[in-house]
Amino acid sequence: MHAAITAVAGHLPDHILTNADLVKMVDTNDEWIRSRTGIEERRILKEPGLATSDMGAEAVKELLKKRGIDATEIDLIIVATVTADMHFPATANLIAHKVGAVNSWGYDLSAACSGFLFALATGAQFIEGGRYKKVVVVGADKMSSIVDYSDRTTCILFGDAAAAVLLEPTEENGIIDHKLHVDGSGAQQLRQKAGGSLHPPTHATVDAKDHVIYQDGPSVFKAAVKGMADVSYEIMERNQLEPDDVAWLVPHQANLRIIDATQRRMGLPHEKVMINIQKYGNTTAATIPLCLRDWESKLKKGDNLILAAFGGGFTWGAVYLKWAYDTKA
Repeated sequence: MHAAITAVAGHLPDHILTNADLVKMVDTNDEWIRSRTGIEERRILKEPGLATSDMGAEAVKELLKKRGIDATEIDLIIVATVTADMHFPATANLIAHKVGAVNSWGYDLSAACSGFLFALATGAQFIEGGRYKKVVVVGADKMSSIVDYSDRTTCILFGDAAAAVLLEPTEENGIIDHKLHVDGSGAQQLRQKAGGSLHPPTHATVDAKDHVIYQDGPSVFKAAVKGMADVSYEIMERNQLEPDDVAWLVPHQANLRIIDATQRRMGLPHEKVMINIQKYGNTTAATIPLCLRDWESKLKKGDNLILAAFGGGFTWGAVYLKWAYDTKA
């Protein structure tokens, strides 16, 4: 028994923040941003009172509509996020309430930009164990809530979005293998310094801007290139996949140069790589399912997909799956 993705959906805020807008905010320029990241614009959730759960709920509602099922049929909701609405209750709890999934339980999973892969691999276990039939995996982040828009090294990178997939049991295709890693020594290079139990919020931590993203760009880039490229190659090797066998690489959309390095390590042509970073920027846990949503019409039943990501702290990994359905006309 395998866990297969049987539907995919996403939600993007309406407000678009372009490179031209950022030029008015920090000392940067469009050519510098494009050449180093590949990003042209990103979406921002600006409406007061809306948070990660609101985007996630909209993605799940669209998912249910596409699959033609009711929210009461959901057994479990797993939400990958680093921007939960609040420390508790879990964002999964709030999404379940907002979509009417009254028969489900759920929880949040925090693995930064690798969060969706960690949640996908975890959700698959519940399906493969035979206890659950419908598991929803959501990747959602309101990154604008933890970005310092006076820091030109990070504010150019991130956007807000949510996307979700439905996992159901199948005897063919589905999730075949995963290879996931963590290395806590990377916490010093990419983290949110304050807000947790180590450094609770104080006037001092707020004044020091310790509640926003901190990133040591060069060291993170170096680790991401190696981690994401190596694990993608390793999962191909472990499953005896040649480049011709892989239909698509679905990479985390953090930086175009990291994606290019992963593609080259796998021996894949550019035409087999899903890239939408230019439209959305880095939406953290939402990037991979957003790619699946954007490319859904091109996917064919039985296609071999490699999903790969690298995230803060550090986390990284790859998932190998066979696509389970042809898109309906």
